[in-house]
Amino acid sequence: MNNNYLKFRLTILNFLQFFVWGAWLLSFGKYLGATLHFSGEQIGKMFMTMGIASLFMPGIMGIIADRWISPNKLYAFSHIIGAFLLYFASKQTGYGPLYAYILIYLMLYMPTIALDNSVCYCLLSRRGYDVVKVFPPIRVWGTIGFIVATWITDMFGWGTKPTQLYFAAIASFVLGLYALSLPDCGVNKSGEKKTLAQALGLDAFVLFKNKRMAIFLIFSMLLGAALQITNMWGEAFLHDFGNNPAFANAFAVKHNGILMSLSQLSETLFILTIPFFLKRYGIKNVMLMSMFAWFFRFGLFGIGNPYGWGLVALILSMIVYGMAFDFFNISGSLFVETEVDKKIRSSAQGLFMIMTNGLGAMMGAYGSGVIVQLFTKNGVRHWPHIWITFSLYALTIGILFMILFRYKHEPEKIKNITH
Repeated sequence: MNNNYLKFRLTILNFLQFFVWGAWLLSFGKYLGATLHFSGEQIGKMFMTMGIASLFMPGIMGIIADRWISPNKLYAFSHIIGAFLLYFASKQTGYGPLYAYILIYLMLYMPTIALDNSVCYCLLSRRGYDVVKVFPPIRVWGTIGFIVATWITDMFGWGTKPTQLYFAAIASFVLGLYALSLPDCGVNKSGEKKTLAQALGLDAFVLFKNKRMAIFLIFSMLLGAALQITNMWGEAFLHDFGNNPAFANAFAVKHNGILMSLSQLSETLFILTIPFFLKRYGIKNVMLMSMFAWFFRFGLFGIGNPYGWGLVALILSMIVYGMAFDFFNISGSLFVETEVDKKIRSSAQGLFMIMTNGLGAMMGAYGSGVIVQLFTKNGVRHWPHIWITFSLYALTIGILFMILFRYKHEPEKIKNITH
């Protein structure tokens, strides 16, 4: 396999990895509410499964890949088994059975995000590539895959049907078989073996003894609660405009998935600007930009509608999403990288992920479900009240972080990390 062909194959791998997710993630909340008629609280609990799976499964799967099964085989088997779980999930209409299938599925899917990186790093390094330089252009095709899958689900009208899960199951099965055809990475017999505590980032809890780091981690959890709210509720919000005859035929209602996918397009653009913002303004200010971007993201949803200036507000919300999502994740990761002793750096990054995508995501999923249910009267959701509540939450987090988190910008330190 020549080097260009290898890059092409890994591009397909990343495209399919997020294609599977995009086939159902944005539209799932709409399906649960509009078709299965689950309550806001039930939908919130359903999305908590993502946080539960992110708490411990990536660490456990990482140990398995280090010690017993090569990363690409574990990755492939996870997607093949996941395909069957998605298929059976598509047949469920009861809350309990569907919850169980989605939880088990996500316990397999969420670790594959890290395993995808491991497989790419392994194969690229083996061919002598500079992974830092070569991998990002490959990874960006994952975002493109997510967008394409979202558009397909939207254009075929699967957003309110179980077909979206069946579609994702087929893609997952194809991805699993495809991954088996890649060169084997093998098991790292000679590498340093992590304990379960290290893999889960638990040994990094000592960082809470440092006041600044403790404040950072607590705010990571609080902001992590916001990261998936619009993915959970965005399409459901736009779909509900269809109950008003004045909006029923609007593009934003009939093709809400396409409108929502502008958020992922925004990600691909804003991620390219991060080195400039980090060097010029520093980690703290970039994180603050993210927090206030979430304030605008939710607030623009609150005043938005499918026509005129309301549609402009919705489009602006999609554009600002890239700053809201990427600026915190990447700048937060860099803060950990620059502040933590190298002996526990990997564990500290794992702890950062636990606080944001684990505990934070769980808190956001459940809390948002409670808020949505609170503003639901006689089956009608009062979305402006819901979004303004989320917006005020993000604003409060930003103001408190600005006051409580002390950090001095050192451009040279950022330069060394980003190069």
